[in-house]
Amino acid sequence: MSESANVAVRTEVIGHEQAEALAHLLGTEVPEYSLPPLWHWTYLLDRRPHADLGPDGHPTFGIPAPPGPGRKRMFAGGTVSTYGELIFGRPATRTTSVAATREKQGRTGPLTFVTVRNEYAQDGRILVVDENDIVYRSSDSQVPAVSGPAAGADPLPASDPSLTLTVDEALLFRFSALTYNAHRIHYDHTWARMEGYTDLVVHGPLQALMMGELHRRAGAGLVGRMFSYRLVSPMVGPQTFTVAAAQGGLDAGAEVRDAHDTTTAVSTVGRIDPVGY
Repeated sequence: MSESANVAVRTEVIGHEQAEALAHLLGTEVPEYSLPPLWHWTYLLDRRPHADLGPDGHPTFGIPAPPGPGRKRMFAGGTVSTYGELIFGRPATRTTSVAATREKQGRTGPLTFVTVRNEYAQDGRILVVDENDIVYRSSDSQVPAVSGPAAGADPLPASDPSLTLTVDEALLFRFSALTYNAHRIHYDHTWARMEGYTDLVVHGPLQALMMGELHRRAGAGLVGRMFSYRLVSPMVGPQTFTVAAAQGGLDAGAEVRDAHDTTTAVSTVGRIDPVGY
C-alpha cells in the first residue's frame, strides 16, 4: 500500500476467501465469478500494525484522521455507486481520499463531518465509487437514545420482500474481523459502556450490507445504481433484526428495524450514468 497525507492506494488480487467467509456469516450462497455489490467492504483493507492503533481500536493516523482530543468518531452512512462487479482472480486497486469536510452544530454539541471517497478499479475501469460519511462528536455528548418503536411507525407489509439476521457476540466479532475493524464498541462491553452504549453496537456497514442483500436476493440488484444509506439510531445488543422495503417499495429503498421495531438505518436507490467509468 502507498499512502500520503491526502491519498492512500492499495492493490491486491480479488480472491475467493473473503467472499466465502462473508457468505457463511450471512447464511447465503458463495459467489463464484464476481463480488456482489457492497461485498467489496471485506477487500483491499488497510491492515495496520497493531502498534498503530489507539485505545479505542482505531488507527492513530491515516484516512480518515483519528479523533482529536475530546472527540469520538462515529460512522454515519454513505453512498455507493456500482458500475460493475469486481471479478475474482484479477488484481484491483482502491484509491482513498478525503472528499469533503464540514462543521455543524448538533443538538449535543459541535460535529465535524468528513466524507471519505474510495474508488475501486479493475482492468483500468472504475467499478465502484464508495463515499463514507464519518462524524466526529465531543466525548461528553450523549449517544442518541435507543428506545422502543418510533411514534407512528407503520407495520411492515407482509407481501413485501424482507430479510432477517440474528446477530450475537460471535457474529459481531467475525464481522469485525472480516472488515478489519478493531473499534472496541463492537466486541468490548466495558468500552461500549464508556462510549455511552448499553451493550455492544451492531455495525452500521453490516446493516447497510443487509439492505443491499435485500435488493440482490429480490432480483433487483445494485449494479447501475446509486445506493445511499444513513444510520438513524444505534442498534445495540444481540438480537434478530429485520430488513424490509421502504414505504414506496424496494425500488425506493429499504430500511432496518431492530428487535424493538425501531428504525435504525434507511436507504434509497437511484440510477447512475453508466458512461465515463
